[in-house]
Parts: sequence; structure tokens; C-alpha cells
Amino acid sequence: MADLALASARPWDQGDRTFVPRSTTTHHDEANGDDIAESRDEFDNRFRIRVASKARLRSRVNSLVERRYAWRGYSTSPLEDHTSGQVTVCASVDEATVATITATLDSRDGLYVGRLYPDEVGQLQREGRKLCEFTRLAVDESVRSQAILGAIFHVACIYVINVHRCTDVLIEVNPRHVRFYERMLGFQRVAEERLDPAVNAPAVLMRLDLAHCAAEIERLGGLRAAKGRERSFYPYFFAPHDAERIVGRLRIH
Repeated sequence: MADLALASARPWDQGDRTFVPRSTTTHHDEANGDDIAESRDEFDNRFRIRVASKARLRSRVNSLVERRYAWRGYSTSPLEDHTSGQVTVCASVDEATVATITATLDSRDGLYVGRLYPDEVGQLQREGRKLCEFTRLAVDESVRSQAILGAIFHVACIYVINVHRCTDVLIEVNPRHVRFYERMLGFQRVAEERLDPAVNAPAVLMRLDLAHCAAEIERLGGLRAAKGRERSFYPYFFAPHDAERIVGRLRIH
């Protein structure tokens, strides 16, 4: 199931702390080069952003996805072995995996969203757009932090924008979450509601112009103090000069 339903989406309390990634040198049991960044959320809880390329961490990601999707009545398949053209990002608090998202590049195998929306995806391809998709978003029910969500979304965006130069990201969401993605990230609805037979649930195709996304990151990234005037996730993204350091870490994945 590719639905990016966000169980914990709500207007949480906000703070002023600028989102600054720190050194990922650590003694934790999984400190194996997969750490991307480290910071603290609005409530001063330390968290790390990682690429789930090792079996142990991927198992934790699978458990989170399966539990949260089952809660909504959806089924999902386990993550495949780490492959080129795809990255799964997760956020960890201590050793608990609390949020995850997968970014996948278009390929000869096609995108997941193309199964339900082949004409719309095909039209974008014919226009010369370089496509990708976000899938398997899951957030632990305990998470009330926009900083954590902003961080995993931004690292996924860095992967598709800075590393692979994509022009558009597509998502398939439940209709009740359309307004959330419009408001928080700037997605636009590009097709009518359809029934996804894989899960027997309604779905809507949405698109984010990554040029718009990059401009918002440049304008608002790292500026948590602006959150009172801005309702999107972008103030919780990394500042542009800090994001540059993450690009190199993602290139090895």
C-alpha cells in the first residue's frame, strides 16, 4: 500500500530552535555509517535520521509500517533488499524507530502509483518530467513532533532533488489527507478519487513540483522561529548550508 496517510498529523506545539544537523559520530549499536543527521525536536528530545540499509534497522522499519498500516486496516509488504534508485529514511529516538518514509525513482519497472493512475503518470513522462514517488510513510502513535516529520521529509527530498535531480514527486493518499499534503508541503491534486483494489480503499494521486519544494526549502529551511507565521513543514527542514552536508552522505546510498 502506497498511501501516505499520516496518523499523527496535528498542529503540535512549536518551538524556536533552528534545525541543525550535528556530528553523527556515536557509540550506539547501529552506528555503521547509515546515520545522516542528529538533532532535537520541539520538546528537546534527541533524534537521529538514518538510512535503513542494514537488516536490523530495516526489520524495525517493517515492524513500524506493518503496525501502523494494520491500525488503518491496510496491508503492506516488507521492504525489499536495499536496491539502487530507492532509499528508506527513518527517525530514531534512542534505539526506537518512530517514523519512516521511502523515496523511489522512476524506472523501467514503473512507479507504484502508476498501477492505479497509468494515464496521468504516462502524461508526465511524455512531458519529459523526471518522476519519483514517496511511499510507506509511517509514524509511531507517540510522535507529536513536526521536527521529526520535517526531517524525514527533507532527507527524502534531498535524495530526489539534490542527488537525482527529479522534477516531480507523486504520492497516493486517502482523500481525507489531501488537505494536509496541500497545506504542509504544497502538493497538488492531479487526478480524481479511485478505489485501490489492493486495499479496497479510496485513493487520490497528488504531485509536488520539486522546483517549488526547493524554493520553499531555500526560503524557510532551518527557520523554526518562522513557524508562527508559516503553517507548512518547511521551517522544520534543514537550513540550506546544512543540507549540503547531507547530500554527500546520501550519495553512498
